[in-house]
Amino acid sequence: MKAVSLKAKPDSTKAERPVRVDSTLSKGLQVLEALARSKSGKGVTELSRELELTKSNTFRLLRTLTALGYVRNSESKSYSATMKVWQVGLSVIENLDLPKIAAPQMRMLSRETGETIYLAVPDLFSVIYIDKIESTKPIRSWNPVGGSAPIHCVGTGKALLAADYDRLRDQMRGRLTKFTDRTITSIKRLDADVAETRERGYAVDTGEFRERIFSFGAVVRLPNGQPVAAIGVSVPDVNLTEGRDAEIGALVLHAADEVSESLQDL
Repeated sequence: MKAVSLKAKPDSTKAERPVRVDSTLSKGLQVLEALARSKSGKGVTELSRELELTKSNTFRLLRTLTALGYVRNSESKSYSATMKVWQVGLSVIENLDLPKIAAPQMRMLSRETGETIYLAVPDLFSVIYIDKIESTKPIRSWNPVGGSAPIHCVGTGKALLAADYDRLRDQMRGRLTKFTDRTITSIKRLDADVAETRERGYAVDTGEFRERIFSFGAVVRLPNGQPVAAIGVSVPDVNLTEGRDAEIGALVLHAADEVSESLQDL
């Protein structure tokens, strides 16, 4: 029998070689991130010590970032990040396809509840609905994509309000317009409602915008914790059986957390 020579096949399980990272770029980004986190700016010595870089290297990186407009140098010889960093981040946020990212969780909520599902974003003291899935039930709530609602009296809005309440609280004075007998119209009541929302992790609207229409909302956050949107379920009260409200609230919270987790990977 003729001998057969067998050539060893490449090992497909062999680990891929690590990607080579450009050292200068990496250090420059470390400097920029450190300055973006700082509230009062940092000097060359402080930055070099914090990042374990030489002072000369740190100074060269700062000069480059300053020339590019990402860093400014004050008269006190401290450096800070400029608004150009914020503008870059804002461009990323504006280009996020939130409906696409949230779609799997919105479909999950639709399957589990059969009710109308909304995705909303903040717009000053209102929310705007940027996507929805219609209810499969004969009695349903209705708001169009592109429509808006006051931030203080719908589930998605109340979730976003609670997430940013420290900043928005004083601005809400005089803006608590009444829509139904259940609408919250005083700061004292709003304080209590926000505290409950934060404790539960999701907001509840008990017919505060439209009579007999309940809604539940939970906030979607960017990796830095900033609230960027909210997912909600809107339910006519006749569809709410005993204990169903807590179940829907938990589902909404889970969905929002999953979308927030998806944003971590972008």
